[in-house]
Amino acid sequence: MARAPLLQLSGISLTFGGNPMFDGLSLSVQPGDRVALVGRNGSGKSTLMKVMAGLVEPDRGEVVASAGTSVGYMEQDPDLSGFATLGEFAAAGLDVGEEYRVAMAAEGLKFDPERPVATASGGERRRAALARLLAEAPELMLLDEPTNHLDIQAIGWLEEQLSDTRAAFVLISHDRAFLRRLTRATLWIDRGEVRRQDRGFDAFEEWRETVWAAEDEARHKLDRKIKAEARWAVEGISARRKRNMGRVRALQAMREERAAQIRRQGTAAMALDAGPQTGKRVIEARGISKSFGERVILRPFDLRVLRGDRVAFVGPNGAGKTTLIKMLTGEIAPDTGSVTHGTNLEIAVFDQARAAIDETVTLWDALAGDPDMRVSGRADQVMVRGQPKHVVGYLKDFLFDEAQARAPVGSLSGGEKARLLLARIMAKPSNLLVLDEPTNDLDIETLDLLQDILGDYDGTVLLVSHDRDFIDRVATTTVAMEGDGRAVIYAGGWSDYRAQRGEDAPVVTVAAVVAPAPAPARPATAAARPPGLSFTEKHRLEALPAIMERLEAEIAKLSEFLSQPDLFQTAPAKFAKASEGLAERQAALAAAEEEWLELAGRDEG
Repeated sequence: MARAPLLQLSGISLTFGGNPMFDGLSLSVQPGDRVALVGRNGSGKSTLMKVMAGLVEPDRGEVVASAGTSVGYMEQDPDLSGFATLGEFAAAGLDVGEEYRVAMAAEGLKFDPERPVATASGGERRRAALARLLAEAPELMLLDEPTNHLDIQAIGWLEEQLSDTRAAFVLISHDRAFLRRLTRATLWIDRGEVRRQDRGFDAFEEWRETVWAAEDEARHKLDRKIKAEARWAVEGISARRKRNMGRVRALQAMREERAAQIRRQGTAAMALDAGPQTGKRVIEARGISKSFGERVILRPFDLRVLRGDRVAFVGPNGAGKTTLIKMLTGEIAPDTGSVTHGTNLEIAVFDQARAAIDETVTLWDALAGDPDMRVSGRADQVMVRGQPKHVVGYLKDFLFDEAQARAPVGSLSGGEKARLLLARIMAKPSNLLVLDEPTNDLDIETLDLLQDILGDYDGTVLLVSHDRDFIDRVATTTVAMEGDGRAVIYAGGWSDYRAQRGEDAPVVTVAAVVAPAPAPARPATAAARPPGLSFTEKHRLEALPAIMERLEAEIAKLSEFLSQPDLFQTAPAKFAKASEGLAERQAALAAAEEEWLELAGRDEG
């Protein structure tokens, strides 16, 4: 017997600021559903989730939860007023004796339940709200960006909790690895329409492109039909005394249909100018260390960053990633050792706290008021990569409309603030780009574009991120802050780092075409091994097929890249780097295949 849906939305219509956000929307959430809710920034994802949670009343339609169903909601900006500590807020509503659930969640999410609400950061407040939802254990969980402000370890812990839960959940996130791991259905908001596919996020991009291709084909056919009918209406008048008014009305209806079609929102017109070329050596750090009181942030550490490198820094929150980058860029001095910069260095910084933007000024003044961007004698012009451009025009390049130009920066969403900061950074030439948590709040399409831009950027990139997929797509080197002041350098991105540590890597997409990949260590000969497999070897045997599949995909992508006939002449550095990467991956694949055969044979024996 079919079970009733946990939540049913019927005929929902909602209008904000005169523009309809949803019209006649109907959808349901079934028991056991694991749903990704996706769409562009501003498409209405959070609003729809608030409608589902009963916090926003629709203009028309109804929201009905099945009798006895408990629905929990984790919002982006929780209200903790009236509570003294984070733990008190997280435990509100729990029965006596169930407070241990908050303690367990606090340990996994890494926040102190005794922290006073008055001194808690925004990230700590969000983690407390997430802990509250997990402790309540409702039958349906609505999670709005739960991974923001979580480090990779905490994201992994949350993945395990949601993977093991029997509750249904609807999940908004820009973390593709997180969505791929957890979801089995996708709700896609696109220009006011909500579509559902009963496949997880892993299939979303293919689905989206299929839908858009069908739309483009239908629009093209309609345009051709309108053109043909319009030609008939004009050219046939002289040959007929009486027009076929039915065809004329049909032509008018087609024109109205075409005018009503809502074009897809474009992507931001981002670009980077690498500025003057640096020397081959960009940064040379020798024996640098840092402590704050008795707390050791970094033990003596050496790092050489060469022109064109993309270096990712990973590790738990508070491990010292940002501090290390500030030492490398010269913003703070190390306690010991030295940092030497190469020639012609021009640094641009995307900071985690968005501190470079004054939230009290307007978007216009945030750009035109910047001394580095101001055009002398023109209050309405900004200098963009050496060329003057109107402020509003440049804002439109980053998907802001004219009405927002005079709005205060503080009124923007997190994603919009990130785009505004990118607009400032990308207006100026740079050859060393420092990105501290750039992926927070950016939608998937903008992340894709940023990744492509970084791939074409001739400068050097230092990146701090907890987005495993983005690290895999961008990084050529990973520096892992492994605790107790230890920093260890690994070749490649996140999954390469995990593979080199012998850990099971999450499912990720192909890394950037120029990222080097180390060959896995070759196993000892079978004669030197005892029969049977250890726990670690069994784990490795299970992980190897995914590693080989990833290497095969990267080899195919590199081979395609190198097949460009004029690549060697037009971009010899990229040709050399890609060739080196191809050879390394071919060696890595051969070693992985040999290792798999050896382990599989012993496992069967």
